[in-house]
Amino acid sequence: MKRYPSAIMATCCIPWDANGEFSEAVFRRGVRTTLTHGTKHLYVFGTAGEGYAVTDRQFDQIVSAFADEMQRGNAEPMVGVIGLSLGSICERIERSRDKGVQKFQISLPSWGALAERELFGFFENVCGRFPDCQFMHYNLPRTKRMVTGMEYGRLSALHPNLIATKNCGDSQSHLRSLMENAPELQHFLSETGYVYGSLFGECSILASFIMNWPKLKALWSAGQRRDVAAMVTINAEINIVIQTLFETVPEGRIDGSYDKLFEKMYDAEFPLRLLPPYLGSSDEEFH
Repeated sequence: MKRYPSAIMATCCIPWDANGEFSEAVFRRGVRTTLTHGTKHLYVFGTAGEGYAVTDRQFDQIVSAFADEMQRGNAEPMVGVIGLSLGSICERIERSRDKGVQKFQISLPSWGALAERELFGFFENVCGRFPDCQFMHYNLPRTKRMVTGMEYGRLSALHPNLIATKNCGDSQSHLRSLMENAPELQHFLSETGYVYGSLFGECSILASFIMNWPKLKALWSAGQRRDVAAMVTINAEINIVIQTLFETVPEGRIDGSYDKLFEKMYDAEFPLRLLPPYLGSSDEEFH
Protein backbone atom coordinates (compact mmCIF):
# COMPACT_ATOMS: atom_id res chain seq x y z
CA MET A 1 0.00 0.00 0.00
CA LYS A 2 1.52 3.32 -1.10
CA ARG A 3 1.71 6.04 1.53
CA TYR A 4 0.79 8.73 -1.02
CA PRO A 5 -1.47 8.45 -4.07
CA SER A 6 -0.12 8.41 -7.61
CA ALA A 7 -0.51 11.87 -9.12
CA ILE A 8 1.02 14.68 -11.15
CA MET A 9 2.90 17.11 -8.90
CA ALA A 10 4.01 20.61 -9.90
CA THR A 11 5.91 23.49 -8.38
CA CYS A 12 4.72 27.06 -7.93
CA CYS A 13 7.36 29.55 -9.00
CA ILE A 14 7.73 32.79 -7.04
CA PRO A 15 7.22 36.12 -8.88
CA TRP A 16 9.42 39.05 -7.85
CA ASP A 17 8.69 42.68 -8.72
CA ALA A 18 11.27 45.18 -9.98
CA ASN A 19 12.29 45.93 -6.37
CA GLY A 20 12.84 42.26 -5.54
CA GLU A 21 9.67 42.02 -3.45
CA PHE A 22 7.18 39.16 -3.52
CA SER A 23 4.35 39.79 -6.05
CA GLU A 24 1.62 38.20 -3.99
CA ALA A 25 -1.32 38.89 -6.31
CA VAL A 26 0.47 37.31 -9.29
CA PHE A 27 1.50 34.33 -7.16
CA ARG A 28 -1.97 33.70 -5.81
CA ARG A 29 -3.43 33.89 -9.32
CA GLY A 30 -0.90 31.30 -10.51
CA VAL A 31 -1.77 28.90 -7.70
CA ARG A 32 -5.47 29.18 -8.56
CA THR A 33 -4.77 28.61 -12.26
CA THR A 34 -2.76 25.46 -11.64
CA LEU A 35 -5.31 24.10 -9.17
CA THR A 36 -8.07 24.63 -11.76
CA HIS A 37 -6.32 23.52 -14.95
CA GLY A 38 -3.32 21.48 -13.80
CA THR A 39 -3.14 19.48 -10.58
CA LYS A 40 -4.13 19.70 -6.92
CA HIS A 41 -0.70 18.42 -5.88
CA LEU A 42 1.39 21.58 -5.61
CA TYR A 43 4.42 22.65 -3.62
CA VAL A 44 6.59 25.71 -3.14
CA PHE A 45 10.33 26.07 -2.59
CA GLY A 46 11.97 23.37 -4.62
CA THR A 47 14.94 24.46 -6.73
CA ALA A 48 12.61 26.06 -9.29
CA GLY A 49 10.78 27.85 -6.49
CA GLU A 50 13.99 29.41 -5.16
CA GLY A 51 13.71 27.72 -1.79
CA TYR A 52 17.49 27.98 -1.50
CA ALA A 53 17.45 31.79 -1.85
CA VAL A 54 14.60 33.20 0.26
CA THR A 55 15.08 34.92 3.61
CA ASP A 56 13.06 33.87 6.64
CA ARG A 57 10.81 36.90 6.13
CA GLN A 58 10.15 35.97 2.50
CA PHE A 59 9.70 32.31 3.41
CA ASP A 60 7.01 33.09 6.01
CA GLN A 61 5.22 35.57 3.75
CA ILE A 62 5.05 33.15 0.82
CA VAL A 63 4.05 30.15 2.94
CA SER A 64 1.16 32.15 4.39
CA ALA A 65 -0.13 33.08 0.92
CA PHE A 66 0.39 29.57 -0.46
CA ALA A 67 -1.28 27.78 2.44
CA ASP A 68 -4.24 30.15 2.24
CA GLU A 69 -4.76 29.64 -1.52
CA MET A 70 -4.35 25.88 -1.31
CA GLN A 71 -6.81 25.58 1.55
CA ARG A 72 -9.29 27.79 -0.33
CA GLY A 73 -8.88 25.44 -3.28
CA ASN A 74 -9.56 22.36 -1.14
CA ALA A 75 -6.00 21.14 -1.58
CA GLU A 76 -3.19 20.32 0.84
CA PRO A 77 -0.13 22.58 0.68
CA MET A 78 3.35 21.08 0.55
CA VAL A 79 6.26 23.31 1.54
CA GLY A 80 9.85 22.67 0.53
CA VAL A 81 12.56 23.36 3.09
CA ILE A 82 16.14 23.80 1.84
CA GLY A 83 18.96 24.79 4.16
CA LEU A 84 22.53 24.21 5.24
CA SER A 85 21.51 24.18 8.90
CA LEU A 86 19.39 21.37 10.33
CA GLY A 87 18.25 23.76 13.05
CA SER A 88 17.01 26.29 10.49
CA ILE A 89 15.22 23.52 8.57
CA CYS A 90 13.37 22.46 11.73
CA GLU A 91 12.50 26.05 12.63
CA ARG A 92 10.95 26.60 9.19
CA ILE A 93 8.96 23.37 9.53
CA GLU A 94 7.68 24.50 12.93
CA ARG A 95 6.58 27.91 11.64
CA SER A 96 4.88 26.38 8.60
CA ARG A 97 3.14 23.81 10.77
CA ASP A 98 1.72 26.68 12.82
CA LYS A 99 0.10 27.89 9.56
CA GLY A 100 -1.63 24.55 9.03
CA VAL A 101 0.97 22.92 6.76
CA GLN A 102 1.50 19.21 7.40
CA LYS A 103 3.30 18.07 4.24
CA PHE A 104 6.91 18.99 3.58
CA GLN A 105 9.52 18.41 0.90
CA ILE A 106 12.99 18.09 2.42
CA SER A 107 16.47 17.80 0.94
CA LEU A 108 19.80 17.03 2.55
CA PRO A 109 22.12 19.81 3.76
CA SER A 110 24.60 20.39 0.94
CA TRP A 111 27.70 21.97 2.49
CA GLY A 112 29.28 18.53 2.72
CA ALA A 113 28.14 15.09 1.59
CA LEU A 114 26.51 13.16 4.46
CA ALA A 115 27.98 9.84 5.56
CA GLU A 116 25.55 6.97 6.18
CA ARG A 117 25.15 7.63 9.93
CA GLU A 118 24.67 11.33 9.21
CA LEU A 119 22.06 10.54 6.57
CA PHE A 120 20.00 8.44 8.96
CA GLY A 121 20.53 11.02 11.69
CA PHE A 122 19.11 13.74 9.43
CA PHE A 123 15.88 11.82 8.85
CA GLU A 124 15.63 10.98 12.56
CA ASN A 125 15.94 14.67 13.45
CA VAL A 126 13.30 15.70 10.90
CA CYS A 127 10.81 12.85 10.45
CA GLY A 128 11.29 11.66 14.02
CA ARG A 129 10.89 15.13 15.47
CA PHE A 130 7.63 15.85 13.63
CA PRO A 131 5.59 12.63 13.73
CA ASP A 132 2.39 14.57 13.00
CA CYS A 133 3.78 15.74 9.63
CA GLN A 134 4.48 13.88 6.38
CA PHE A 135 7.63 14.20 4.30
CA MET A 136 8.74 13.79 0.71
CA HIS A 137 12.48 13.64 0.14
CA TYR A 138 13.91 15.60 -2.80
CA ASN A 139 16.84 13.47 -4.02
CA LEU A 140 19.18 15.60 -6.13
CA PRO A 141 22.88 15.74 -6.99
CA ARG A 142 23.21 19.32 -5.66
CA THR A 143 23.26 17.86 -2.13
CA LYS A 144 26.40 15.86 -3.04
CA ARG A 145 24.72 12.72 -1.68
CA MET A 146 22.12 10.69 -3.59
CA VAL A 147 19.94 8.36 -1.51
CA THR A 148 19.67 4.86 -2.97
CA GLY A 149 16.62 2.66 -3.27
CA MET A 150 18.03 0.34 -0.60
CA GLU A 151 18.53 3.25 1.79
CA TYR A 152 14.98 4.47 1.14
CA GLY A 153 13.73 1.01 2.06
CA ARG A 154 15.53 1.19 5.42
CA LEU A 155 14.43 4.77 6.04
CA SER A 156 10.80 4.04 5.24
CA ALA A 157 10.83 1.16 7.75
CA LEU A 158 12.09 3.56 10.43
CA HIS A 159 9.81 6.50 9.57
CA PRO A 160 6.17 5.82 8.64
CA ASN A 161 5.72 9.55 7.93
CA LEU A 162 8.24 9.41 5.08
CA ILE A 163 5.71 9.08 2.27
CA ALA A 164 7.37 9.91 -1.04
CA THR A 165 10.52 10.78 -2.96
CA LYS A 166 11.31 13.14 -5.82
CA ASN A 167 13.93 11.83 -8.27
CA CYS A 168 14.65 13.67 -11.52
CA GLY A 169 17.22 11.31 -13.05
CA ASP A 170 16.39 8.63 -15.61
CA SER A 171 18.84 5.86 -14.70
CA GLN A 172 16.92 2.63 -15.18
CA SER A 173 18.86 0.80 -12.48
CA HIS A 174 18.15 3.56 -9.94
CA LEU A 175 14.47 3.77 -10.88
CA ARG A 176 14.06 0.01 -10.64
CA SER A 177 15.75 0.03 -7.24
CA LEU A 178 13.33 2.69 -6.01
CA MET A 179 10.35 0.57 -7.02
CA GLU A 180 11.66 -2.71 -5.72
CA ASN A 181 13.43 -1.66 -2.52
CA ALA A 182 11.07 1.07 -1.31
CA PRO A 183 7.70 0.06 -2.79
CA GLU A 184 5.59 1.71 -0.07
CA LEU A 185 6.90 5.17 -0.99
CA GLN A 186 5.38 7.10 -3.86
CA HIS A 187 8.17 8.03 -6.27
CA PHE A 188 7.73 11.25 -8.26
CA LEU A 189 9.84 11.10 -11.42
CA SER A 190 10.58 13.37 -14.36
CA GLU A 191 8.51 12.89 -17.50
CA THR A 192 11.17 10.63 -19.04
CA GLY A 193 11.85 8.86 -15.76
CA TYR A 194 8.14 8.14 -15.43
CA VAL A 195 8.16 6.23 -18.72
CA TYR A 196 10.87 3.92 -17.35
CA GLY A 197 9.54 3.78 -13.80
CA SER A 198 6.05 2.78 -14.88
CA LEU A 199 7.45 -0.44 -16.29
CA PHE A 200 8.42 -1.53 -12.77
CA GLY A 201 5.36 -0.42 -10.78
CA GLU A 202 3.14 2.45 -9.70
CA CYS A 203 4.87 5.84 -9.70
CA SER A 204 4.06 9.50 -10.31
CA ILE A 205 5.03 12.47 -12.47
CA LEU A 206 6.95 15.52 -11.37
CA ALA A 207 6.03 18.19 -13.92
CA SER A 208 9.59 19.38 -14.40
CA PHE A 209 9.15 21.42 -17.58
CA ILE A 210 5.54 21.76 -18.65
CA MET A 211 3.42 22.52 -15.61
CA ASN A 212 -0.14 22.58 -16.94
CA TRP A 213 0.29 20.84 -20.29
CA PRO A 214 -2.80 18.65 -20.82
CA LYS A 215 -0.77 15.79 -22.28
CA LEU A 216 0.87 15.24 -18.92
CA LYS A 217 -2.46 13.80 -17.80
CA ALA A 218 -2.44 11.51 -20.83
CA LEU A 219 1.13 10.45 -20.00
CA TRP A 220 0.19 9.75 -16.37
CA SER A 221 -2.84 7.73 -17.46
CA ALA A 222 -0.78 5.71 -19.95
CA GLY A 223 1.69 4.87 -17.19
CA GLN A 224 -1.07 3.68 -14.88
CA ARG A 225 -2.19 1.15 -17.47
CA ARG A 226 1.40 0.47 -18.67
CA ASP A 227 0.64 1.53 -22.24
CA VAL A 228 4.24 1.71 -23.45
CA ALA A 229 3.39 2.81 -27.00
CA ALA A 230 1.37 5.79 -25.79
CA MET A 231 4.06 6.81 -23.29
CA VAL A 232 6.81 6.67 -25.91
CA THR A 233 4.76 8.79 -28.34
CA ILE A 234 4.02 11.48 -25.75
CA ASN A 235 7.59 11.46 -24.45
CA ALA A 236 8.84 12.10 -27.99
CA GLU A 237 6.86 15.35 -27.99
CA ILE A 238 8.24 16.27 -24.58
CA ASN A 239 11.76 15.77 -25.92
CA ILE A 240 11.03 18.21 -28.75
CA VAL A 241 9.92 20.82 -26.22
CA ILE A 242 13.03 20.27 -24.09
CA GLN A 243 15.33 20.38 -27.13
CA THR A 244 13.75 23.63 -28.29
CA LEU A 245 14.06 25.08 -24.79
CA PHE A 246 17.80 24.43 -24.55
CA GLU A 247 18.40 25.62 -28.12
CA THR A 248 16.86 28.94 -27.09
CA VAL A 249 18.01 29.34 -23.49
CA PRO A 250 21.56 28.18 -22.71
CA GLU A 251 21.94 25.24 -20.37
CA GLY A 252 23.61 25.73 -17.02
CA ARG A 253 21.28 28.26 -15.44
CA ILE A 254 19.47 27.62 -12.19
CA ASP A 255 16.19 25.70 -12.58
CA GLY A 256 13.82 28.61 -12.04
CA SER A 257 15.21 30.37 -15.09
CA TYR A 258 13.52 27.71 -17.23
CA ASP A 259 10.42 27.03 -15.14
CA LYS A 260 9.36 30.67 -15.12
CA LEU A 261 9.24 30.63 -18.93
CA PHE A 262 6.40 28.11 -18.69
CA GLU A 263 4.69 30.09 -15.92
CA LYS A 264 4.66 33.12 -18.21
CA MET A 265 2.87 31.09 -20.89
CA TYR A 266 -0.17 31.04 -18.60
CA ASP A 267 0.16 34.55 -17.18
CA ALA A 268 1.69 37.25 -19.39
CA GLU A 269 2.35 39.39 -16.30
CA PHE A 270 4.52 36.77 -14.61
CA PRO A 271 8.03 38.26 -14.19
CA LEU A 272 11.05 36.18 -15.24
CA ARG A 273 13.54 37.65 -12.78
CA LEU A 274 15.18 35.56 -10.04
CA LEU A 275 16.59 36.55 -6.69
CA PRO A 276 20.24 37.59 -7.15
CA PRO A 277 22.88 36.53 -7.83
CA TYR A 278 21.10 34.10 -10.16
CA LEU A 279 20.01 35.26 -13.63
CA GLY A 280 16.55 34.65 -15.06
CA SER A 281 15.63 34.32 -18.71
CA SER A 282 14.97 37.41 -20.80
CA ASP A 283 11.74 38.49 -22.46
CA GLU A 284 13.46 37.93 -25.82
CA GLU A 285 14.21 34.32 -24.88
CA PHE A 286 10.62 33.87 -23.72
CA HIS A 287 9.19 35.10 -27.03
